[in-house]
Amino acid sequence: MIAPETDVDRIALPGGVELIIDGVRRSAEVWLRRPEVRNAQTMATWASLARAAEIIGEHPDLSAVVLRGTGKDFSAGLDLRMLHGSGPAGEGDLRELLTSGDAEVRRAIAGFQRGFSCWRELPAIVVAVVTGHAIGAGFQLALAADLRILSDDAVLVMAEARLGLVPDLGGTRKLVEIVGYARALEICATAGPLDAVRAEQLGLANAVIRRDDLASGVERFLGTLRAVDPLVSRSIKALMVSAASSTPTGQLEAERNAQVPLLRRVTASSG
Repeated sequence: MIAPETDVDRIALPGGVELIIDGVRRSAEVWLRRPEVRNAQTMATWASLARAAEIIGEHPDLSAVVLRGTGKDFSAGLDLRMLHGSGPAGEGDLRELLTSGDAEVRRAIAGFQRGFSCWRELPAIVVAVVTGHAIGAGFQLALAADLRILSDDAVLVMAEARLGLVPDLGGTRKLVEIVGYARALEICATAGPLDAVRAEQLGLANAVIRRDDLASGVERFLGTLRAVDPLVSRSIKALMVSAASSTPTGQLEAERNAQVPLLRRVTASSG
């Protein structure tokens, strides 16, 4: 038997992030690898998420990127030890950061936000596979993806209000885009949990799959993405992203600009 072709790169990054790029399958996986703390996130995690996106951006042939968490939960959100100066060594200390002036703190938060805003900017379609709890920053990371697949035991919680804070990692805009102003306000202000069924009803889940069937279900879903020409899927994503902020006239122009080179390629190949 001939062994299947493999072209897989694994890159371990600080803050419990691992990037796996599979050239044969034209896909990448970004894993949160801190199951002992339910994949809680630190400053180093956020920097590594941004770095992982940069590396993925250097592979224009990728069709799909998957965000995942190791263990039972997708992510419990902010590692609360960072608030008390007892977090993992070298991964950031929010209490120390707050000894700086407000302008510097705002600049730091802008850096943290890059670990979340970067996913929509990627040409490839990004899918978050959410198992167990996605709390606070975990929920916002799921929102940062283009699409979301939830296991049937998934629970989403925008818990920042419980800490006396607001969501500040890009989650507010994405939540309003998906569920509308009133529902987004309710979700953030009450910090109440959303189970997988309710998340799907609100449009937060593209699919809900039984936990036992998750591996095969995700693979089928990704297979449908990989079946589309990468150039076409990238063009479609770019149009969907621009639609959120374009004027009607501007969006029509974007559609024309995207279509012309594709029409030329299709007619040339059928010639």
